[in-house]
Amino acid sequence: MASVAATNEVGVQDQKELKKGIAELYDESFGIWEDIWGDHMHHGYYEPQSSVELSDHRAAQIRMIEQALSFASISAKGITPVQAQRAQDLADVQGLGDKDSFQVADALNQPFPDGQFDLVWSMESGEHMPNKEKFVGELARVAAPGGTVILVTWCHRDLSSSEESLLPEEKELLNKIYKAFYLPEWCSTADYVKLLQSNSLQDIKAADWSENVAPFWPAVIKSTLTWKGFTSALRGPIQLMNT
Repeated sequence: MASVAATNEVGVQDQKELKKGIAELYDESFGIWEDIWGDHMHHGYYEPQSSVELSDHRAAQIRMIEQALSFASISAKGITPVQAQRAQDLADVQGLGDKDSFQVADALNQPFPDGQFDLVWSMESGEHMPNKEKFVGELARVAAPGGTVILVTWCHRDLSSSEESLLPEEKELLNKIYKAFYLPEWCSTADYVKLLQSNSLQDIKAADWSENVAPFWPAVIKSTLTWKGFTSALRGPIQLMNT
């Protein structure tokens, strides 16, 4: 659990700066992303070793969450007022404004009472959390007895029993990603399982989707080959990744 412990050593001032950086990243890039990729701001899901075309990738993003969309009476929390308002606007367009609510909240200090939700769903946000233990604890706290917690997040690989840390070259690569996307250090899938177990969650299932999401980033890069994509990338996360 060394990697989890490391994520908890983020000072109060550092956390404020981290939150500010994350909020600015998403507020500044979501319009660019929507222009090119639509309103699903997350990876797509693909069958392993399948042959995919660029036109398939939006469908892959929908596949990643389509089962979750079957649930009604959803309350979603985000990190900025801009994101919350945009989500509400999109829900209204789809005729779902009376079934969904969106609010700004801190995932590490959720405003909801214990056992509030039958389904607690976090889609690609855990990687931004500076305290993974508290993050998972809050997911478990607001889940109702017998409820379900779904956590989709970026992780580094599991360590073998003989390893104490990632390889230097792996750390170097991850540090570039951390810097580009305002991320504290990640933990592994195995670390998340231990955290879930420590919160008395049962029937825990884990899966490595690395191969399933691998086609997505090459597709993002290909999308920059258009003039619109190129000019957008200069102002967005892809440009940051190349610095």
